[in-house]
Amino acid sequence: MADTFDLTVIGTGPGGYVCAIRAAQLGMKVAVVEKWPTFGGTCLNIGCIPSKALLHASEMFEEAAHNFDKLGIDIDGPRLNLEQMMAHKDDTVKANTSGVEYLIKKNKITAFEGHGSIAAPGKVNVINAKGERQTIESKNIVIATGSVSTPLPGIEIDEERVVTSTGALELKKVPEHLLVIGAGVIGLELGSVWARLGAKVTVVEFLDRILPGMDGEVAKQFQRMLQKQGFEFKLGTKVTGIEKTAKGLVAVTEPAKGGDAEKINADVALVAIGRKPFTEGLGLEEVGVTLDERGRVAVDGHYKTNVDGVYAIGDVIAGPMLAHKAEDEGVALAEILAGQAGHVNYGAIPGVVYTNPEIASVGKTEEELKAEGIAYKVGKFPFSANGRAKAMLVPQGFVKILADATTDRVLGGHIVGKNAGEMVHEITVLMEFGGAAEDLARTTHAHPTLSEAVREAALACGLGAIHI
Repeated sequence: MADTFDLTVIGTGPGGYVCAIRAAQLGMKVAVVEKWPTFGGTCLNIGCIPSKALLHASEMFEEAAHNFDKLGIDIDGPRLNLEQMMAHKDDTVKANTSGVEYLIKKNKITAFEGHGSIAAPGKVNVINAKGERQTIESKNIVIATGSVSTPLPGIEIDEERVVTSTGALELKKVPEHLLVIGAGVIGLELGSVWARLGAKVTVVEFLDRILPGMDGEVAKQFQRMLQKQGFEFKLGTKVTGIEKTAKGLVAVTEPAKGGDAEKINADVALVAIGRKPFTEGLGLEEVGVTLDERGRVAVDGHYKTNVDGVYAIGDVIAGPMLAHKAEDEGVALAEILAGQAGHVNYGAIPGVVYTNPEIASVGKTEEELKAEGIAYKVGKFPFSANGRAKAMLVPQGFVKILADATTDRVLGGHIVGKNAGEMVHEITVLMEFGGAAEDLARTTHAHPTLSEAVREAALACGLGAIHI
């Protein structure tokens, strides 16, 4: 007799496990299918969580090397114990994945280990590592299988010398020269880790700017900051091949618009040109689930595919590939299936680059507002004029708030600075409630805090900031 569930979720990344938990909270009988031995998907196992552990550890290493003496802390100088740093990363991953396992059990969700595929509407096949097959009957099925690194044509990944983000989190020693292919979030974050630990970092980007899609002024200012940290950028450039030699790697590059080839010698090359939806082996073609032109699962406003009872969330559908976007979609879908009004406001989803300083962004960029013909005003405030930032030796960066020129409604917020990822949320909440820059400007902020710079930027949308 096959097991029967109200909802079966294929994939237990942030979208999948959150969807399962909320559905269980709403009274559904829920199952999850996971091919890995641990829950949490890419994010918890080989993505967001381990990278943040190394980003924090490497930032502390850099602080000890360069800032302690200015604070009156004299030490002989930090010595890198990479093995222990990696152990900290692994412990962090284990703690988080174990936490999800606890939540799965707490909410009485049935877990199946193995590769899941849709056999037909209402039926999920699970094949475990031994090749044993099991069929789950389910009223509803959710595809939450996430994404994988996009390959670069002609470049062979071995995860030792030519790596994706997965291999870049497992290097056994600090490379003398790290070549990063792609100047997006993943490339700059992992480039930062190894740069702080002593690697020379060269970033090759096909476009003529870093961080495509982010506010142009933010990207330009941040590139200067990274260059001061030792990053070398080759923009408007493409990598056409990588030769592996006994001495290292030889990457061949060309101008994106055509021109003479050049060679770059490196020890390790990180391919970080983006991610693509993972839909292989799910049986989508067999059951007739439609994909869009970019290989994403096509869904309607309620995350339903063209096949009854089959839904999709997270990286496999359109929208930013962010863990928190997937989580919110998981909650919304569970609520919709329970007859409630689940909803995600895609205009107020923050994004963070966890470098040093951090970058945080929510809502529209200046480029988007100009393209849409929306009249707007800009309020800016630098951290160099913030008392707490001076005390912490983190004066780099600024806050920029974009508000409608007529209504004063906040349309976007962009922060470059220490703890930007924590500060962006007050702008996000403001936007969620349709608030104006004046609302933020009239909200009392504790002094001295870095967040005062956010209020000052809001003040700058009106009569002007106070402290500049």
